[in-house]
Amino acid sequence: MKNLVSLLTLILLLAGCKSNSNKEDISTVEVDSITIGNAIKILASDDFQGRKPFTEGEEKTTAYLKEQFSKLGLEPGNGNSYFQEVPMVAITGTPSEKMKISGNGKNIELQYFEDFVAVTRKTDSVVELKNSELVFAGYGIVAPEYGWNDYKGIDWKGKTAVVLVNDPGFESQDSTVFKGNTMTYYGRWTYKYEEAARQGAAGLLIIHDTKPASYGWNVVQSSWSGSKLSLESDAPKVDIRGWITQEATQKIFEAAGMGDKNYKEMAMIKDFKPIPLDLNISVSIHNKVKKDVSKNVVALLPGTNRKDEYIIYSAHWDHLGIGRPVNGDSIYNGAVDNASGVAGMLAIAEAFTKDKKPERSIIFLAVTGEEQGLLGSEYYASHPIYLPKKTVANINMDALSSPGPMRDLTVTGYGQSEMDEYAKDAADKQGRYIIPDPVPEKGHFFRSDHFSFAKIGIPALYASGAYEDFAHGKDFVKKMNDDYEENNYHQPSDEYDSNTTVLSGMQFDSQLLYNIGKRLSNEDYFPKWYDDSEFKAARDLDKN
Repeated sequence: MKNLVSLLTLILLLAGCKSNSNKEDISTVEVDSITIGNAIKILASDDFQGRKPFTEGEEKTTAYLKEQFSKLGLEPGNGNSYFQEVPMVAITGTPSEKMKISGNGKNIELQYFEDFVAVTRKTDSVVELKNSELVFAGYGIVAPEYGWNDYKGIDWKGKTAVVLVNDPGFESQDSTVFKGNTMTYYGRWTYKYEEAARQGAAGLLIIHDTKPASYGWNVVQSSWSGSKLSLESDAPKVDIRGWITQEATQKIFEAAGMGDKNYKEMAMIKDFKPIPLDLNISVSIHNKVKKDVSKNVVALLPGTNRKDEYIIYSAHWDHLGIGRPVNGDSIYNGAVDNASGVAGMLAIAEAFTKDKKPERSIIFLAVTGEEQGLLGSEYYASHPIYLPKKTVANINMDALSSPGPMRDLTVTGYGQSEMDEYAKDAADKQGRYIIPDPVPEKGHFFRSDHFSFAKIGIPALYASGAYEDFAHGKDFVKKMNDDYEENNYHQPSDEYDSNTTVLSGMQFDSQLLYNIGKRLSNEDYFPKWYDDSEFKAARDLDKN
């Protein structure tokens, strides 16, 4: 089967359309699916304990990656080291079993894990909200460019905001409201906690809703329990970050005398004003705090005559570690998320070492802490080893999963930069078509490490087959994707099984991303952001 796929790949590549590059940008060097499979099998094994930072799983993972890069003959990517140290704080918080809501003659007790989750980024031994006033703050957004301010008119000191997930464009289905169904960064949970802290709020509770969140409550439970990591920072922080279920929200609004009102519709109005609920919240978290250093793993393939210009391949090596058991299994192996991306990157690195040396340098960056909020890539972006203005592009790899070679190439963040054109050209040569993310409301552009590079102006590509399989069509792929999202995403069941895992689709995507990187590595052109991209300004500023 592997030989058949390899032959198909080569035929499609050689039959491709005219390249925009004057140099050869297609190689007969093949990304090896066996390398991909072997790497996933190792990284997603129980022995690696779910690859959580600050654990034995991290030590094994980073040692393995260093060994693989060294065996390929790649140089250390950070001076004489394969590692970039990333100082982080690990907070293992134990929330009170009950979140107590009182007022209006009502007393509500919400159960931890079933009704709410709560974490903190503050390092005090005990962090609490004690009779903190609850205020409904719509979507929790301050967006001057849209004339939007959900926090206006209230002194937020000591108060706790209750907000909706996503942004107003999702519910409106109107392209003139924010970006319509395409989530903006204002809809991302990271933004909501950041904004609440800037406003001086003591706490923030996000109302979980599966459709606009794009994942179920089980994902919130697995992702927001156990120890949580963050970068050391002086930025303002709320005391308590939390999520509450729809059922818990309904109890709160009924106690506030708003049970008959549609709070979603209320929040959709531009002149929405925060609504005090006349209720108070009490909840506490007891902390165990550990400050330590995690690691990004960095390897370098030096270029020839333009070695001070760089293409960065990135993939996050971390997952969730050991957590609450599900069906008797407590190891969150993360085979798809993201042993697959790291394995694809290793196979691409191997292919580059077998090919003619590139003119530009190639960086392979396996980052830590993505599952904790893109921490490793954020740290790299603020402490870059290679000058951003000399970094040509980022190619990010996260969750390479498919039933086989895919007819589509889905580009997350399509319409941002000329990397779309490189992707289209490479897809044409594989007999594929290119499409934007068909579910932009899920905010995938803000959920993987390419976003950290984009924020500092580096054009970033995050693309893989996700919609239509050559052999099985669209319905089969949709069923497979839905099953993964509902049953395996951030669950112990995201495991590698050599009998059922199909590597040919991963190989096909990796081959395409390799071809794009090879083309970029032998050009003298820097891909540009499109004029209407919000990231163009950072690139323009860095050049000056």
